[in-house]
Order: sequence, then structure tokens, then C-alpha cells
Amino acid sequence: MSLDFDQTLEHLRAAGEPTRLRILALLRGGDLSVGELVQVLSLSQPRLSHHLKALTAGGLVERLPEGAFVFYRAASRGKAKQFLDLLFEQLGKEVAEFLRDAERLDEVNAARAASASAYFAEVAETWDAIRSLHYPDDAIEAAMLNIAGPGPFRRVVDFGTGTGRMLALFASRAEEVEGIDLSHHMLTVARANLEQLGVPSARVRQGDVTATPFDRESADLVIIHQVLHYVQAPGRVIEEAARILIPGGKLLVVDFAPHDLEFLRAEHGHHRLGLSHETMAGWASSAGLCLSSPQQFTPQGEEPSLTVNIWCAEKLVELKESAA
Repeated sequence: MSLDFDQTLEHLRAAGEPTRLRILALLRGGDLSVGELVQVLSLSQPRLSHHLKALTAGGLVERLPEGAFVFYRAASRGKAKQFLDLLFEQLGKEVAEFLRDAERLDEVNAARAASASAYFAEVAETWDAIRSLHYPDDAIEAAMLNIAGPGPFRRVVDFGTGTGRMLALFASRAEEVEGIDLSHHMLTVARANLEQLGVPSARVRQGDVTATPFDRESADLVIIHQVLHYVQAPGRVIEEAARILIPGGKLLVVDFAPHDLEFLRAEHGHHRLGLSHETMAGWASSAGLCLSSPQQFTPQGEEPSLTVNIWCAEKLVELKESAA
């Protein structure tokens, strides 16, 4: 992919300023909010906004609104990414300004981790109560990796990413992993977790899983892990997953089989008490997906429990009529 003359000039105009170069260097390491960039760069918010506006207009930075927050991301594909890769290859890693900013960023990440830890401490008891009802997570995750296959995947998208666990699990098998979630709090947790685990290829953003910002046929693996029982229209989520899958791409769905633990609806916000295979098959078929029978995980014992199903669906490849 070659850079054309006009695009190169536009990128150079946007990036050719010391503070903007520092911003780009920071964003190439991960998404940052306006407030975080202000802390690292010691700029006023109006000055920072001026620079971000120029970088966004030049196509080098993407703006990601998240409730009352706005996060920014360096261009991650296309000619803009190619330009940034070439630019920073020439600059090298030992630029004094970049090194100082990286040290300040470590302080910001520590604050982010503390905020995430405080939030997670509030909800941990709820999570533990539900986790105790079903099969161990490590066995389910191992099965997911086995069902998905070794890859390598070009792009993995996780719907309802929560703590970012699925992104960390699949990062080593993909060039790019990205998660989407409506909850700013959970995205804070995910960012902190991914930073701590050192998963540089992972990104998260706020959004609705029934209408994602991702391009059609832009992912070869989509994951929906313990999400569908919370939403009112699971079929629309499946349709959206099918929309962004490439032909032949896979969808992994992990959720509970039908059960009668009514307290999960009353106390934990579950909209549905599990999902049957027949229901899943109907949604998949309507979305142009071929669904396999689920792999089931049922705890042993007499206490009330939850069976976890792992479904795999493949997007059908449309057959084109041969030319006459």
C-alpha cells in the first residue's frame, strides 16, 4: 500500500508539531482520554483540544466518545497507520520527550488501575456468587480456544467485553483484538487489566452490541461471552455479529442453558433465564450463520447449578454464479 502525495502532505501538516508528535507517540501505545493526556503532557484542555482536532482532521487520530469522557486512538489501519509506522521508525524509540512522557503515563496507568480495582471490589461479590454456580472458567476458556482453532486471526471482536478477559485470552492468536461495551466502568476495568497483562494489540471502545461501529466483513472471529442473557433482543446481536464477520468467519457464543434460577433475574439483571439451542439456531439461521450443536459444561452435585453452553457458528460463503 503506497502513500499518495496529497495524503502524505495532509498527514505531515497534522503531525509536524512537537506536541502533536508526543500525542501520537502516546496514543500508539494505547487509547487515552482527554484528561489522561492533559495529565501526561501538562497542557491546558483548550490547547490539547486544538492539537487533537488537527490530528483528527488529518486522519491520524480517531475520536471515541464514551459517555462524559472522550478517548482518542492513533490510526490503526490503512494508509494513516502506514504513515505513522514509517514516521516513528525514523524517529526511533530513544527520543527524550517520548521517554519522559512514558514515565508520566505510568503514573496515569497506576491511577487507572486503582480506579478499576475500586469498582471491581464493589461488584466482585456478585460475580463470585454467579461463578460458583457453574463450571470452572479455565475449563470453559480452554474449550473456547480449542473450538476457535489456532488461527492466526486477523481481527477478533469481543461483544460486551466486560473486564477484557476474552481479549487477553485471544490476543496471542490475532493481529488485532478489540472489545466493545456500554459500561464506562467496565471499560475502565478492561483497560487496566489489559495494561497490566501487557496486551498491546488489544483495544476497547464504548458502544451498543446491536449497532457496532465496525465495518461490514471486518472480523474473522466474533466472541459473545455471557452477554445474551442480559439483552432484550439477542437476535439483533447475532445479526450484528454476522454483519461484521467475513464469509467463512466464526462466531463463538458462551451462555447459560435454560434454567429456573429466578433470583438471577431479580437480583442480577438477567433478562433471560438461559438460552435453548433451538432458539439460538433460529437466530443464527436468520443471520446467515450455520450453527453447530453446543459443547456443554454441567457442574456435578445436587446443588442448583448452571450449565454453560459454547456454540460455534460459521458465516456462510455466498456462491457467485459463474460468468456465462
